[in-house]
Amino acid sequence: MTNTKSKLPLVRDTIFSEMSHLAQQSKAINLGQGFPDYQPDQELLNAVCQAIQSGPNQYAPMTGVPALRQVIHDKVIAHQACHYDVDTDITVTSGATEALTSTILALVHPGDEVVLIDPAYDLYEPVVTLAGGQSIRVGMIPPTEKKHSFSIDWDAISDAINSKTRLLILNFPHNPTGVILQEKDLDALEQIASRHDFLILSDEAYEHIVFEGERHVSPASRPMLATRCVLVSSFAKTLHATAWKIGYCCAPTDISKEIRKVHQYAVYSVNTPIQMGIAAYLKQTQAIRSLSAFYQKKRDRLVSGLHSTKLKPLHAEGTFFLLVDARELGGFSEKELAVFLTRQAGVATIPVSAFYADSQSPNANHHLLRLCFAKQDTTLDAAVERLSGL
Repeated sequence: MTNTKSKLPLVRDTIFSEMSHLAQQSKAINLGQGFPDYQPDQELLNAVCQAIQSGPNQYAPMTGVPALRQVIHDKVIAHQACHYDVDTDITVTSGATEALTSTILALVHPGDEVVLIDPAYDLYEPVVTLAGGQSIRVGMIPPTEKKHSFSIDWDAISDAINSKTRLLILNFPHNPTGVILQEKDLDALEQIASRHDFLILSDEAYEHIVFEGERHVSPASRPMLATRCVLVSSFAKTLHATAWKIGYCCAPTDISKEIRKVHQYAVYSVNTPIQMGIAAYLKQTQAIRSLSAFYQKKRDRLVSGLHSTKLKPLHAEGTFFLLVDARELGGFSEKELAVFLTRQAGVATIPVSAFYADSQSPNANHHLLRLCFAKQDTTLDAAVERLSGL
């Protein structure tokens, strides 16, 4: 009999797969998994088709096609005023997922501690485990009746960091809470960094979706933090093309060198014509500038509609996710609430408790569900109509 001893014995199908499957079974509107139900810009599709027709359709350089690395370089300078060398510091990856995985596997050693901020994206801890590290979970401060959003507990983060800490993983704009970083947050992070030697992995997949005229603030915008920071992002959310799986990571040369050692054996290189198409498209469009306004309208549309339901929306500062308080439906766990809504109302959501180490813990259950509003207006209106009937 084959020995199938698992390296990840506690890992099962993700909550996203589970709720999407339940949505299909129940013929529910899926506001759970974070993907648009509309096409990317036609000009982008044309650029990719042109790249396929004209070629090359062979392997790209391991680090990514030069044209796209140059676009990433220019974009990071424009938005975060941080300079990365095009040849040595920027790597195109198979989505942000691979960038995050390759970074953690490259930088975390057996026995290292990695600080995660709860609620935390579910990819981080399993990969830390694969690397032989230990995840240290630090909770955000949950919403209250007076403050309708999560907030970062920098004192708790500071207490969690010690001589064993190898990596602090940040995810802002934050999935699932929609919280963004402010300059005062970077001040607090700099204070911690001045006392401890650790690296920062900054997952910024939603960097271009920030509301009310605010701007995304990255640790890479601070020179002191940039020297120890790996910036990870993705074109999936920015270009409404999640299936293309084109992401990237930027880091100082010595750190990038280690990440590339893992990347070259994990995937080696990424789809060439899609890289070329994205590079050509971004050179001739200002679409990124209008992305926040585009999604703010969708957020506001969903918030307005939810006022006619028993779900109370929290404030979202960024991402294309909205949290709702579902306590008026009864004192169930968040998972039970999500299953109930899918089966009884025909709308699938994601329980926020799934982003905690122990989803059954009282500390993980605040009656909150995550809704994705990266959907057509007709989809959002149909979902609200179903929820209004509860």
